[in-house]
Amino acid sequence: MPDYPRASPLTDKPENSVESLVRHATDNHVSTFTLNRPESLNAITPDLREQLIQLFSEASADPEVRAVVLTGTGRGFCAGADLRGGGATGERMPGDVARTLRRGAQRLIAAVLDCEKPVIAAVNGTAAGLGAHLALACDLVLAAEPARFIEVFVRRGLVPDGGGAYLLPRLLGPQRAKELMFFGDALTAADAERLGLVNRVVPADELTKTARAWADRLAAGPTRALALTKHLVNTSLDTDRATAFAAEAAAQEINMTTKDAQEGVASFVERREARFRGR
Repeated sequence: MPDYPRASPLTDKPENSVESLVRHATDNHVSTFTLNRPESLNAITPDLREQLIQLFSEASADPEVRAVVLTGTGRGFCAGADLRGGGATGERMPGDVARTLRRGAQRLIAAVLDCEKPVIAAVNGTAAGLGAHLALACDLVLAAEPARFIEVFVRRGLVPDGGGAYLLPRLLGPQRAKELMFFGDALTAADAERLGLVNRVVPADELTKTARAWADRLAAGPTRALALTKHLVNTSLDTDRATAFAAEAAAQEINMTTKDAQEGVASFVERREARFRGR
């Protein structure tokens, strides 16, 4: 994956600092977040999780960011939560697990789903457990040919977390979701594409280029319209028709106040390409 030696606009630390758990840079309105714990296949620690949540929040609010790419360093995209700290087996009080989940993995997945910019997952290697859900929460998923998706929880005697039982049935339907979660078998990138979990599989050496090309297209688009479209799609399966239609009408009303919508209509009338500015 690409190295970014310069300082990111979202931080005052150099991106190649050993302290950086997530390398990040913004270039031509595209922010790239690269999980940076290759020795552990980018397993998620509390510090990495909080840094990533903050980055998604900042990207969501920054008008200069119009698309986000999420990827990993090394052989893995993300091996899930890092359980080596001992917290998983230590003494717990009733409610501790649920509280930790709400404050941790669920906040991370929500940060991706709620980001007001389109997010592309560039899955460079293994995406397991929470790492798989992190990828699947993104709006578009590109996978390198060697990538694998694993619902690893059942192998450890655990219930899926990080929104897995919410995301997978919506992407696959309940029967396929149960198959993946009940058996915990590794899913190849090609099979993930066949099932609809992945938009496209590309050779490993083309992943970065393809992700950037998609992100550039999104960053040149009508940013607020994309944000409203994302919200409508993400909430569509949780609402009845009347509520969905009301949300659609409200989104149209809001969007028609944007300069990009006005530019889109003007470009159609004038028979030219639209020049969107993300405003």
